[in-house]
Amino acid sequence: MRTIDELLREASAADVGGWGFGWLEGRATEERPPWGYARLLAGRLNRARSALDVDTGGGEILAEMPVLPARMAVTEGWAPNAERARRLLGPRGVEVVQARPGEPLPFGDGSFDLVSSRHPVRPDWTEIARVLAPGGTYFAQHVGPASAFELIEWFLGPLPRENLGRDPEREAEEARMAGLTIVDLRTARCRMEFFDVGAVAWILRKCVWWVPDFDVDRYRERLREMDGHIRAHGAVVAHSTRTLFEARRG
Repeated sequence: MRTIDELLREASAADVGGWGFGWLEGRATEERPPWGYARLLAGRLNRARSALDVDTGGGEILAEMPVLPARMAVTEGWAPNAERARRLLGPRGVEVVQARPGEPLPFGDGSFDLVSSRHPVRPDWTEIARVLAPGGTYFAQHVGPASAFELIEWFLGPLPRENLGRDPEREAEEARMAGLTIVDLRTARCRMEFFDVGAVAWILRKCVWWVPDFDVDRYRERLREMDGHIRAHGAVVAHSTRTLFEARRG
């Protein structure tokens, strides 16, 4: 294995734009939830007449879909990702709108019979219900509570369990209060392994909300300790949590 300084220099210089994780190929693994979100989404998009994908990132998930509805729109809050999505999805006729989380969705009432999202920042259930047509479906995979906490706590120390956030039952209740009916709600805990400290530095640069003040120099000592752990044990292990949501507007 290369030296820690070589690994960290490479990770610091690597592109972290978009929502693809190909840079981690061979350097990290994450077990996938058993339901197969992309496959299930493809089936729903194939049947939809109009669909909206919220917090689409750089459009990577939709780009994998073999068939898109006649009207397909996406929203993304971060300008560089929105531009990536335009380049990737524009040739397929997808409407790409930059819309920040917390702002009203820039679409009329009942515009879509399907709203989807893979790892939304924070679902705005009232807005989701508003833009869904009667009988329309919200289908998404959310990040669950305490996701990747082993990794986060390596740098930040123990975090209070009473403030985990992203509780699926709480989100389901918020959806019901917005007028949606929960059709499916499943959770999974998935093993993550990082095989070099550069992979950890890269993911922390990309997922900036995990360790908000992360900087290689600021956390160099903890990174050095992690590098020693990986060299001794082969990997550092964490667990992601995921929730599959399906809800319907009456």
